[in-house]
Amino acid sequence: MLSKSQISFIKSLQQKKFRKEHNLFIVEGLKSITEFLASKYQVQTIYCLSKDIPNLPKLSQKQKVFEITEQELTKISSLQNPQEALALIEIPQLDVNVLEIEKEINLVLDGVQDPGNLGTIIRTADWFGFSNIICSKNTVDVYNPKVVQATMGSLARVNVSYVDLPAYLIAQQLPKFGTLLDGKNIYHQDWPEAGFLILGSEGNGISDEIISLLDGSVTIPKLGQTESLNVGIAAAICCSEIKRKSLK
Repeated sequence: MLSKSQISFIKSLQQKKFRKEHNLFIVEGLKSITEFLASKYQVQTIYCLSKDIPNLPKLSQKQKVFEITEQELTKISSLQNPQEALALIEIPQLDVNVLEIEKEINLVLDGVQDPGNLGTIIRTADWFGFSNIICSKNTVDVYNPKVVQATMGSLARVNVSYVDLPAYLIAQQLPKFGTLLDGKNIYHQDWPEAGFLILGSEGNGISDEIISLLDGSVTIPKLGQTESLNVGIAAAICCSEIKRKSLK
């Protein structure tokens, strides 16, 4: 049985300041937890319904498992419809300077605020085989429960790091492309083997400071009447087109 202090502690991790203080984040659902167990992440504790404990993969002695009731799961979950298990996972200390950025086009996010959009972009990156997503410091926290849930376990395989974006890009020699309304038709763009593709925030796009650092820009041609594309959808189209060119 979970104590009130345990429940309070787990729920506190839904807030960024407590995730940072305790260096832990929450993952919900057996499928996603299994993805993290098979990754470089360190799974600390798993809270699981008794009927689903046999469905957990083999665990190490370092990982604690607590058998809980559906009522307790409802108390600690951030979901409207809680899944069968919840895990606490250590936040890795990722050094952006060791990323192998010279091997591919790297996705860069400038001020993306919606958790669902960031989660979708991470899942899309995983689908198309992009290893790295580099975020400005005003991009939503990747360990926000809504972001983690939206990745459906893909966060376990994609490096997501936060940097002082202008300073970081100035220091990079690889070509930098941004998604702008007046950019070159993306279907006519020849992509280098490595570089950066920058996508901006939902409301404001790429900041002027970052635009001044671009070597080129691309746009997804508009054929209908809608004003704009969701950044998650735009990222999927860009990822698809980059990889399509590389498969020729």
